[in-house]
Amino acid sequence: MTDSRDLDLPFGYLDLLEGLKASVKAARAKALRVINTQLIELYWTIGQGVRRQQEQQGWGSGVIKRLSEDLRREFPDMKGLSPRNIQYMTTFAAMWPDGAIAQQFVAQLPWGHIMVLLDKKLEPQLTDAYAAAAVEYGWSRNVLLNMIMNKTLERTGNAPSNFAQQLAAQSSELAQQVAKDPYNFEFLGLSGEVAERDLENALTSRITETLRELGPGFSFVGRQVHFFVDGDDYFVDLLFFHVDQNRYVVIELKTGKFQPEYAGKLNFYVALVDDMLRRDHHNETIGILICGTKNDRSVRYSLGRSTSPMAVAAYTYDKLPADEKLALPNEGHVVAALEWAEPESDQPDQE
Repeated sequence: MTDSRDLDLPFGYLDLLEGLKASVKAARAKALRVINTQLIELYWTIGQGVRRQQEQQGWGSGVIKRLSEDLRREFPDMKGLSPRNIQYMTTFAAMWPDGAIAQQFVAQLPWGHIMVLLDKKLEPQLTDAYAAAAVEYGWSRNVLLNMIMNKTLERTGNAPSNFAQQLAAQSSELAQQVAKDPYNFEFLGLSGEVAERDLENALTSRITETLRELGPGFSFVGRQVHFFVDGDDYFVDLLFFHVDQNRYVVIELKTGKFQPEYAGKLNFYVALVDDMLRRDHHNETIGILICGTKNDRSVRYSLGRSTSPMAVAAYTYDKLPADEKLALPNEGHVVAALEWAEPESDQPDQE
């Protein structure tokens, strides 16, 4: 609805207003990031001080409780000084013992994200990798938790492929990171044997979760994409475009065990998309065959003679433990996957 006041505005006013709004929002976001980093540095400093005293003097939980009381008495308006939180700070400092904490990706994350990373007790390199991914893709705390529980980064790039043989070195390394193994389709709620069409329907009907499982950069183009070749009809199961890599990705679904002829069919579809849809400014099309089970040796033989860049991955319906399943993000969290804002009920205890 147009504001009646707009009729009296001078030329260029609305454009200026929109530009200023964008500038204010950007400045506020930057200020919040700076404040957050300073808070994380403070928490690290507190944790480092306590950790050193624990090592040198053998401090126990009673001293931490007294420290919490004294700090809260001195700074009554400051949240986050509970004994529980100070213990987290100590663990935080032990995880990143070097002094340049501000240079770490973790320093750009909200404290609630860091608590998730500390709770999961991952290997240091993997912890850093999840912290970097959360910063790069703007994962909310619940999405980060879900990614860790689903072992998303551990599965990324694991699918056997012929990318190294069919693509230039840098392109093959990027393409390899697109293909996970196995894919986790537990979010579909399916069990037992299902028909390929049912699996395809389920994936497209829950496309938000599917895209999240495939990974950042995927954009859905269509399902059963039709191609007409000299009187013959062909249909690609699922077609995506990877925005970051500027390439089409053909995905074929098979619910049974991998068979060598599946690679031949995918090879044909990749060549078809490459010829009929790919433009000069696009990178080479790649294909991913997702099947129920696979013999990696058979896969290697099949891909070794294929002329198109392809990977083969399995999928699983494995269920998460009941207590971890309760912590999975709900639909609202998934929709907000790229937002920093988190529901109030998910904020860590700052008492």
